[in-house]
Amino acid sequence: MNTSEAGSGVLPRGLGVVRGVLFDIDDTLVDLEFAMTAALRDVSEHLLPDLDQAGWEKFGRIFTRETTHFYDRYLAGELTFNEQRLLRGRAALGHFGVELEEGEQSHHWVSSYASRQHGYIRAFDDVSPLLDALDAAGIPYGAVSNNVQDYQRVKLDAAGLARIGVLVGTDTVGVPKPDPAIYLEGVRRLGIGAGETLYVGDNRLLDAEGSTAAGLLGVWLNRSGAPAPDYAGPEVGSLRELRERLRMLPPG
Repeated sequence: MNTSEAGSGVLPRGLGVVRGVLFDIDDTLVDLEFAMTAALRDVSEHLLPDLDQAGWEKFGRIFTRETTHFYDRYLAGELTFNEQRLLRGRAALGHFGVELEEGEQSHHWVSSYASRQHGYIRAFDDVSPLLDALDAAGIPYGAVSNNVQDYQRVKLDAAGLARIGVLVGTDTVGVPKPDPAIYLEGVRRLGIGAGETLYVGDNRLLDAEGSTAAGLLGVWLNRSGAPAPDYAGPEVGSLRELRERLRMLPPG
């Protein structure tokens, strides 16, 4: 970064003029998939004692990727948070012929999973260097998430990201992504214009395209390198790459 840019509050290169940055949280800043799959194995090994590594990987995929329609029902107000968790767990266990009993067994599984998952929460390695660069440049930042604000506050703090002060959840404005209102509330709290605010997230539809439709500068964080031939917007493979594109810094 040029000396003239340090602390200026403007990042003028690579992706246009950027005066603020908003992030998704889960699997963007925080490695939620790791936390989920590690906790799932902890609380389910006694139910599936003979499952091999390939089986556990399948178990994790069912819970984290193939049952997200239950989470959508939670966002729509049809299920509670724990109900969607339990339904996803039952689907994953059911694939291997195990059925959770109603009542105490189900309650214990959900509560144990919740407590174990919290212990595995961690930020991706590329998060702090980017936040350090934003701090140095005087660029405000925050997070907009498709989960409730208090729950995500605890998650950010557990991941060592307490410095992210601006946080908007689904309960903040009463709507989830991709409703424009949730992104624009984040913009309002940063105190800048939507067209000068970068929004970065791992979900192409909800994060990159949803924020762009709301007037922000949406960027898809495609950590897995998933193909998307119909997507023509900005894309990065890591926050390190984003940092380099924003600031034109050498790798490091």
